[in-house]
Amino acid sequence: MATVRRRGGDGLRPWAFVVPALLWTVAFFCAPFVVMAAVSLWERVGTDLVASWSFVNYAKFFARPHFLEAMANSLEVTAIVTVLSILLAYPLAWILAERVPERWQRIALICAILPFWTSYVVRSYAWLLVLANNGVINQALTGIGLIDEPLSLANSRTATVIGFVHFFVMLLTLTIYANLKQLPKNYARAAADLGASRFATFVHVILPLTLPGIMVGAFLTFVLCIGDYITPQILGGNSDLVMPQLIMLQIGRRADFPTASALAILLMVVVTLVYIACARWLKLERA
Repeated sequence: MATVRRRGGDGLRPWAFVVPALLWTVAFFCAPFVVMAAVSLWERVGTDLVASWSFVNYAKFFARPHFLEAMANSLEVTAIVTVLSILLAYPLAWILAERVPERWQRIALICAILPFWTSYVVRSYAWLLVLANNGVINQALTGIGLIDEPLSLANSRTATVIGFVHFFVMLLTLTIYANLKQLPKNYARAAADLGASRFATFVHVILPLTLPGIMVGAFLTFVLCIGDYITPQILGGNSDLVMPQLIMLQIGRRADFPTASALAILLMVVVTLVYIACARWLKLERA
């Protein structure tokens, strides 16, 4: 009987570690999500919130062109940022993994992640100063005679993309670098022995094997970029609204919490669809 009780106690030990995490998830994710989903079915009538339990706020999203435009802007900016970040991060990760000596790689990685050590808001305002009409870029281009008048870089989609890419290149570099370091060197050597060129080896061997790392970084970039409010607000201004800005406008200016909740739910649906599309590669990376 003593043995049975001891086994029963051992069986409860895993739950002792899992229950706090479950409670935390329920309290700070599931419960707020349920409340937000419920509020999205309410209506704002005058200054009051009425529990009408209808889908009028979701219909409002498809009926108002500027709502659809904000979603399109979010998807366009996120797609551009993700593609540019991959194109810049892969060569950097390859150089760190293949060309930098082992004893210097840790120092190189520390230098690569230095932007993460700076406040996100500070980085955005720093880019605003760099891209301003009297900023470093315009002063340099004017000084060497390439332009006569300053370029309108700040408070634009271009500024938003630059600010995002500066941050997410480092994130993608880390995920791709980790994937490259796990790749056995014998694969490339075997391809070379079979007569494959360096380009063919990269396209047919290295790239497919590192694709899971690319997709993990790309998905993280997509999630963080499409839900970001600070960078578009500081660098993009209000001329080219994205979904987080639109949601904040519904809350800050109109106190329309039902509409804001519906927009947030729709944004989560988009992220979920992207996750489903990337699930194949994400599973490969976990394996």
